[in-house]
Amino acid sequence: MNFGTVQFEMFVKGADEMKRIFRFGILGALCLLVTVATVEAGGLYLYEIGSRDVGLAAAGYAARAEDASTVFTNPAGMTRLKRPSLMLGAQPMYLHLSFNPDSGTSSVASDLPLGGAADDGDSNGWMPAGGLYYVHPVNDKLSLGLAVTGYFGLSLDYQNDWVGRYYVQNTTLQAAGVQPAIAWQVNDQLSVGAGVAVLNGVMKDVVALNNVDPLIGDGQLKYKDTDWTTQFNLGILYEPVQGTRFGLTYLSEADLNFSDKVSLKGVGPGLQAIMDNTGRTGAQLDIGIKMPQAVMFSVYHQCTDRLALMANLGWQDWSQFGYVDIGVSSVNSTSLTIDANFKDTWHVALGGQYRLSEPWLLSAGIAYDSDMIKGSNVSPMLPVGETWRFALGSSYDWSQNLTLGAAYELAWGGDLDVNLNRGPLAGQLSGTYENVAIHIVSLNAEWRF
Repeated sequence: MNFGTVQFEMFVKGADEMKRIFRFGILGALCLLVTVATVEAGGLYLYEIGSRDVGLAAAGYAARAEDASTVFTNPAGMTRLKRPSLMLGAQPMYLHLSFNPDSGTSSVASDLPLGGAADDGDSNGWMPAGGLYYVHPVNDKLSLGLAVTGYFGLSLDYQNDWVGRYYVQNTTLQAAGVQPAIAWQVNDQLSVGAGVAVLNGVMKDVVALNNVDPLIGDGQLKYKDTDWTTQFNLGILYEPVQGTRFGLTYLSEADLNFSDKVSLKGVGPGLQAIMDNTGRTGAQLDIGIKMPQAVMFSVYHQCTDRLALMANLGWQDWSQFGYVDIGVSSVNSTSLTIDANFKDTWHVALGGQYRLSEPWLLSAGIAYDSDMIKGSNVSPMLPVGETWRFALGSSYDWSQNLTLGAAYELAWGGDLDVNLNRGPLAGQLSGTYENVAIHIVSLNAEWRF
């Protein structure tokens, strides 16, 4: 029996019910798989969510509305899909992040206890990511949808003995979750949509502690917690004439509040005495951060039967992400807000699609995002700067019910300079992350029922 068809010769009512059970059964199973897979995704706010947008460098992100991923990129676009659609995307990403220290790095950081030499430091490796998207038209005006993906976060794993170990050894800040959405077609030109994402955030930090005594070696501090939050995703899609669309989306600010007792291991008597005397032993550390609000404006224009062009202009409120609330619950209670001197970022993108033949659609795009960190504030915990994206992709209509897609994108960050000094125990860390890049491969399939 083919569950992708919509007509059956016999037992229509019973077959329709079986099809409905089959469809949502697969959706539930895939939701679980994709949620697990995206927990390790890298980056901060990702445009790369396992959809065909990867092959466009996200150009037309809020206006394209041609497949089920629109449930997340612009919920209003769901009204353009006239049949139930399910998209599943797999997106392996390779992070190239290698640090080269210079002469400004102090011996505190570059030398290991007992006379060893520290590694320069890198966090290279593959990271799984992806997404699952489902759109169900209820009638000509109303559509419902569901997105399961991870689109916020960063995960880095350095060598335990690298020169910046007193700053960080490994760190994770991520959020993944489920977003149900609804869309309404106001008239032939205008649609509106809204989604509410339920997100699970994870924060983990591991840092080496300098015991000073070379006979003891390094200690280690660990911190880990999770938190739940919600985020609103609002969208408008306007098509004044057929083939020309304008999309506008707003992603709301969301709060993540983490709280855990700092775990210490291998701490020498001198450092332990300092912790005890300041009331920090067994202290509860509270950290509050803000996932920033974001706005995206996109244009889609069908120039000819074969060629379509797309563009974006976006803004993200990273200056608010830089205000971190920190509280220490101990004998000597302390609470403060740290300004990390982040700044808002801007995004622009241009892209196009070309219909090579009836089954083949080619895509390409280029995008630029400004840097969120001012000058020498670049940290090994957050080594990000301005980013260029270059992308190529294609999709193949296997049948009227199935479309397959593949894309490659290079997210290029170039060189990032670091110059930090956090006192005699951590030492000075100075050098360059050279040729920072993420290589992204996207494979997806969309079934229409």
